[in-house]
Amino acid sequence: MNPISIVLVIVVAFLAGMEGILDEWEFHQPIVACTLIGLVCGHPTEGIILGGSLQLMALGWANIGAAVAPDAALASVASGIILMLALNGGTSDVTAAINTAIGAATALSVAGLFLTMICRTLAIPIVHAMDAAAEKADFAAIDRLQIGAICMQGARIAIPAAALCFIPAQAVTSVLEAMPAWLSGGMTVGGGMVAAVGYAMVINMMATKETWPFFVLGFVMATLKELTLIALGLIGGCFAILYLGLKELAKQGAGAAGGSGDPLGDILDDYE
Repeated sequence: MNPISIVLVIVVAFLAGMEGILDEWEFHQPIVACTLIGLVCGHPTEGIILGGSLQLMALGWANIGAAVAPDAALASVASGIILMLALNGGTSDVTAAINTAIGAATALSVAGLFLTMICRTLAIPIVHAMDAAAEKADFAAIDRLQIGAICMQGARIAIPAAALCFIPAQAVTSVLEAMPAWLSGGMTVGGGMVAAVGYAMVINMMATKETWPFFVLGFVMATLKELTLIALGLIGGCFAILYLGLKELAKQGAGAAGGSGDPLGDILDDYE
């Protein structure tokens, strides 16, 4: 990588690390982080493909109680850098490089938990220092400590990213080319499974008997080659507006009809 690309990658990594805590601009999401890394390294298409695949995997990652989810920020940034190094090294098999980056992302996300644990441990005395500053009504000190703690989270991703940027691109390409066929093939299968599992999680969260007809219509229309993504998006938006309109109408007459409040649900109930 050239110096400008390295600096921009480190900036993206720093923002992704902070967003892992702030969760405001979503820089830590794979689709955003990988796309930005691909953009600053001159491979935006490959970055979007990697980010989209990892985003499907990250849909099921969430902090629940004391259980901390895998680190999406480190996974997306580090795997994006690995892919960019492979592409800059002149790899001939782009698909294999993307699948290898996807496979590495899983391990990196778990490794990111260790860095998260360190940062959260270091944040404990910072919180106590903020309490002491609050007792003195020193609001400027509270702001400084808050900014410092957030920057620590950014450095958690930026430092590993900077280290990866200095790995020779030819070394990454050599490793990819030296991989046996059974390993590269397994990663290809694993990359496809990531997308399938991601779609299954989305459907599991959203699917109800009222929305299944829309899912079926969407998959059928997606097979029509004449329809562009813009056309499919407009059709999906119309379906959403129709569904919401029907739902509001059903609520207005739900008391008299005694139905479920959804006309599609009532129709499907008649066939059960």
